[in-house]
Amino acid sequence: MSAEGLCFVRARGRRMRWNRPLLGAMAFFAGSMLAPHANADLAVIVHADSPVTALSANEVKEIFLARSLRTSGGVRVVPVDQLEGGMAYAVFYEQVVKKSPAQLNSYWSRLIFTGKGRPPVALADDAEVLEFVSANPGMLGYINAEAVTPQVKVVLTVPQP
Repeated sequence: MSAEGLCFVRARGRRMRWNRPLLGAMAFFAGSMLAPHANADLAVIVHADSPVTALSANEVKEIFLARSLRTSGGVRVVPVDQLEGGMAYAVFYEQVVKKSPAQLNSYWSRLIFTGKGRPPVALADDAEVLEFVSANPGMLGYINAEAVTPQVKVVLTVPQP
């Protein structure tokens, strides 16, 4: 094999030789394993027995920013967030709330300091949000659309950018 097909990498002070096509294949398979979750839409969900049937993106935004406690139909809902740093969190706040993490932190700092609001409870991932919303009527959360089960109802679909 010629030297142009090889890539040299230092590991623990030793020079290691890697085959470039092999590295490319490894990168492709690693990326393809993440692709289904990276490109999936988000679903804003409520308990299956909730009277809420649909919400607009603006209604969801107002609820998650603690500006409103009720839907336009008068139903009281409590938002459930995901931890910052996940794909669902990033897409939700970029597409629905239209705020960056820095803007969001600043917003909540102001509300907490003035005593006018608190951020939603944050759970670790889609599975925890799904379990919590399906067990508690009146909760509103967001998860990857592929994770939706019959125990919850989708009230808004957020397309990936």
